[in-house]
Amino acid sequence: MTSLVEQSKKSAAYQAVDDNLKPSYKIIGIGSGSTVVYVAERIGQLSNKSQFTCIPTGFQSKQLILSNGLKLGSIEEFPNIDITFDGADEIDSDLNVIKGGGACLMQEKLVASCSKKFIIVADFRKKSPTGQLGVNWRKGVPIEIIPASYTKILKELKEFGAVKAEVRSGGSAKAGPVITDNGMFIIDADFGAIPPAEVSKLHNKIKFLTGVVDVGLFVNMVEKTYIGEENGSVSTMGN
Repeated sequence: MTSLVEQSKKSAAYQAVDDNLKPSYKIIGIGSGSTVVYVAERIGQLSNKSQFTCIPTGFQSKQLILSNGLKLGSIEEFPNIDITFDGADEIDSDLNVIKGGGACLMQEKLVASCSKKFIIVADFRKKSPTGQLGVNWRKGVPIEIIPASYTKILKELKEFGAVKAEVRSGGSAKAGPVITDNGMFIIDADFGAIPPAEVSKLHNKIKFLTGVVDVGLFVNMVEKTYIGEENGSVSTMGN
């Protein structure tokens, strides 16, 4: 299964780059996650790679850009991005996605929001079998917050429907919470299955809470998804 998953990721990433990276593009956003590894690899293979400036969404994507011999830029220098390639934790039938499993959601959303075109690459496990978010991805909606606000926000999330909400732990390698690249905490809030029609409402409700930096629900941002299927083929959704 592992080799099939990796091959599906690679196939999706390579096709996404080949289909969408136009010669006229100069500024490329490079997202985070295991599938985006192959996006950076593919761009790094191109003969004209020196013409591109790549904008990272966090430490991992910065390392991907550098290790593939690509030119590194910053969002401060280049706020107008031609295209961004990124991964997802789950994709619904309306191309809304959950992101933030790798704790880079705010910078990922910043780069995506500056992009003329936003492409998601993923393997077959990330496509919701029912078309709703929160079905395959059961860890909850990631929410980046100011550390001092966590008690207040946990209480508020549970008040308006979160089955479970908790500050993400650093795990065995770290005592205490995960700290994002922005010095923030992440809360994972489980709302169960979220119908496509409710995603925007939930996003806005969470985003409005004082102390929330951003929400790992990307609504009406994705132009097209490339899904590496289990049989090795690549399926697409969107335009």
